Amino acid sequence: MTTPTLQSDARRVMDIVRRGGIALVPNDTGYAFCGSSLAPLRTIFDNKRRGDHKRNAMAADLETQRELHTLSPRAQEMVEALVLDHDLPIAVVGSFREDHPLMRKLEPDLLRASSAAGTVALLLNAGTFHAELTRLSREEVVPLLGSSANYSGTGTRFRVEDIPEELRRIADITIDHGLRRGHLYRRAGTIINFNTLQVIRIGAYYELISDVLKRYFDVDLPPDPGMEALPSGHLNEFALKGPAA
Repeated sequence: MTTPTLQSDARRVMDIVRRGGIALVPNDTGYAFCGSSLAPLRTIFDNKRRGDHKRNAMAADLETQRELHTLSPRAQEMVEALVLDHDLPIAVVGSFREDHPLMRKLEPDLLRASSAAGTVALLLNAGTFHAELTRLSREEVVPLLGSSANYSGTGTRFRVEDIPEELRRIADITIDHGLRRGHLYRRAGTIINFNTLQVIRIGAYYELISDVLKRYFDVDLPPDPGMEALPSGHLNEFALKGPAA
C-alpha cells in the first residue's frame, strides 16, 4: 500500500465540501466530520445526536487565526507559543471579526450554530493533513466546520474502523490515514477560551499545554483529574452555550 498523498486527499475533500458534501477526515486528535454549509452540518449534528449547547468548530491554520480572532496581544502570544514554539494542537476559543471572509460565507443559522457569546472555536495545528486542508480553506475561502466523528458523549475515535458504521455512511468522502497520533490520550483535543483563559475541555496534550502556559506566561490551568474521574475532559461543557455573535 502506498503512503497517502496529503495534497491530493485534501484536494478531494475540498471539492466535495464545496459542493455541499460531508467529509470524514483525520486530525492528530482524532477523526472528524466537516462541511461548509448549513445542510451538511445539520446532517452531522442530527446523526451525532448532539445537544443544543454544542457548537461547531472551524478548522484553521495560524495565519487564518491571526486574521479572524481578535485576541489581546498577550493571549495571541500564548497561542503562537503553543503552535509555533512547541508544535501543539489546540482549539482556540476567542472573539472574532464578523467581516472576515470566511465568516461572511456562513449563513445566519450556521453562524448561530458555530459561535456563542461573541466567540468562535478554531482548531489549530492538528497534523500534516489538517495543515494542507486549512491552507486550501484559507486560500480558496471555503470554511471548514464540524465536530468529532462519534455519537455525542461517546468519545473520540482514532481509527476509521472504530467509528460506528451508520455514522460513517453520512460521509460523501472518507480519508483514512490510520491510527491518529493523539490516541494515547483517549480524549479529543484541548479547548481553551483565550479571552478568559477558561479551560472548556481537558484533552490531548493538556499537560504540555499547561506546562507551556505556566512556564512562560505564569498561567495556572486547573489540574487534570484523570480519565476515570473525567473521561470526557469537559470542565465547562456549557460555556459555549448562549446567544450567537
